[in-house]
Amino acid sequence: MPRNPSKIYSQHVANLRELELAISHTGRMAKSEIASRDPQQSLRSLLRLYSFLIGAWAETRLRKLLHEEFGFNEAERKQITDQSSQLDQWKETIDLAFRKHHKITKAPLDERSLGVAHAARRGALHDVLSNELRVIIEIRNKLAHGQWVYPFNSDETAVEPDKYQLINKENYQSLQFKLALIGHLADAIHDLVVSPATFERDFESHFKKLFQVRTNLVTKDYSKYENGLIKSRESARAARKSNK
Repeated sequence: MPRNPSKIYSQHVANLRELELAISHTGRMAKSEIASRDPQQSLRSLLRLYSFLIGAWAETRLRKLLHEEFGFNEAERKQITDQSSQLDQWKETIDLAFRKHHKITKAPLDERSLGVAHAARRGALHDVLSNELRVIIEIRNKLAHGQWVYPFNSDETAVEPDKYQLINKENYQSLQFKLALIGHLADAIHDLVVSPATFERDFESHFKKLFQVRTNLVTKDYSKYENGLIKSRESARAARKSNK
């Protein structure tokens, strides 16, 4: 069947591409600052911008997913967007995707209704969303309100210590991993809704990628990554000098 994407779908695609350009440009600037030992003390601001862009990309990726040609209908999209937060919208998207896939209207989503394998797959997607990706979504909301150093509570009467820690513990490497996680999550949901046959064929591949990125978040040493960028830049400068 030939594709006939809607106008709004195409507009979300255009927004996504523009965000990807911004993410790429900001990432290059951040890497350059890391490699040069951050002489202008601009790395923190670049990481805030990078994190904000990833959060915006996640929101736009969800909107693109909701308007896939052979995916959710208008009533289903409303059911998702009626959720009060981005995190809840992603959760509803996952659950509604499994309901569509299995043609389940009201029954609980568990091993009895989904089968053991698909119940485990649903659990894996929710686990990634509720842990690593929740951080990106929550931080994005604070950054969008200009709270780049001190994130406040909803009454703006005090700093939220947990959000302060979340914002300040991210580095360029961890943010790259989380961007990859969002992509793998969205790809898995896309296959589940739009192409059930592809989901059955490719989910293990999606899950392996998710698992590897989650492992990298825990095991990859940022200081080693940072030192590698610095040494690479110094070697390149030395090579240029020797060729003069």
